[in-house]
Amino acid sequence: MFSITLSLATLVSYTVAASLPRGADTVWQASNFNSLITFGDSYTDENRLNYFASHNGSAPPAGTFLPESFATASGGKTWPRYVVQYAGSNSANEWDPKLTLYNYAVSGAVCSNEITPRTFPAIKANFPSVLEYELPAFLADLPSTRNNTTPTTAYFTPPLAPTSAAYALWIGTNDLGIWAFLTNSQVPGTTIPDYMSCVFSVLDGLYASGARAFVLMNAAPLHLAPLYANATLHGAGSNQYWPLKNATNATQVAETMHEAVANVNALYRYRTPYEALVAKRYPGASFAVFDVGGLLEDVYTHPNEYLNGTEGADVQGFEHRCSEGEDGMWDRCELAFGGGSPDSFMWYDELHPSTQTDRVIAREFLGVLDGGSRWAEYW
Repeated sequence: MFSITLSLATLVSYTVAASLPRGADTVWQASNFNSLITFGDSYTDENRLNYFASHNGSAPPAGTFLPESFATASGGKTWPRYVVQYAGSNSANEWDPKLTLYNYAVSGAVCSNEITPRTFPAIKANFPSVLEYELPAFLADLPSTRNNTTPTTAYFTPPLAPTSAAYALWIGTNDLGIWAFLTNSQVPGTTIPDYMSCVFSVLDGLYASGARAFVLMNAAPLHLAPLYANATLHGAGSNQYWPLKNATNATQVAETMHEAVANVNALYRYRTPYEALVAKRYPGASFAVFDVGGLLEDVYTHPNEYLNGTEGADVQGFEHRCSEGEDGMWDRCELAFGGGSPDSFMWYDELHPSTQTDRVIAREFLGVLDGGSRWAEYW
């Protein structure tokens, strides 16, 4: 009993100390980093799922450097692209990027299809997952050269180094949602802690490849997203993502999701220092847990501090609305205010943060990399 109590006390002290800003002698200085490698789902994806859909379900070959996209699930750029934008500068009227983005996120992804598989009809297979696809895709690119480059260029240019490459993982939106844990659609016998163990299995693979600077982004407040919010918070009814939503108990949905998000974020906060400092699973690695869930709740609570559209801030509605046609397709879509005030909205559609919210996330992510964010804890 004494040893257990001592371990818990030690872990609590680590967690309290983790809230302190990092000193100049740590890896957490934004200027240290020249590469950002991201993994996740539609909250992060630029165009990787589109590649699968337009190539009969085939993945991009090793060495394929996917281009920037201005049309993502946010309605514009996605947050890691804004990170690159905000980290760079103009010098002598020329753009000087400080970071190169390598984005392996796939819309629709979960951490593992061995836990919460979800079917993507366009490719007649499961959505590619982080553990089974995104991590192997990254590992396949490590020794590769960029396709169609003359002269031949190493895929990762400049080369990845332990102190100059930051690895970010934001996964959980689909794992916790419909057709997964929320609707009891997970593989029988699997639980939310299995999802969390999957996150650390992904880190195992990255660590073995040489990664040492990790940013773990916790769960968004999905209970506030229109897809899952209750009627009091003006949650959406039946919609493109959940055509039979009206047949559910919206209050139960919101409370179940709220509980799941709270549990997952507690796991991120306490398991990360355990694995890093007690179990010593990743010697020499540095971790930041970015409380993006807390940040987004702050956007929801104080919208005028973050949203600056011409029509006023809106955290319960969403910009992009689709209705069901007579053919059963949810393809009759329009933008609120004719698309004239996108920065008014926290949410682009029923599930996805807007591009303005992604700007907020990106600015704070740079603060996380710089070691002093109030929305991060470091180990």
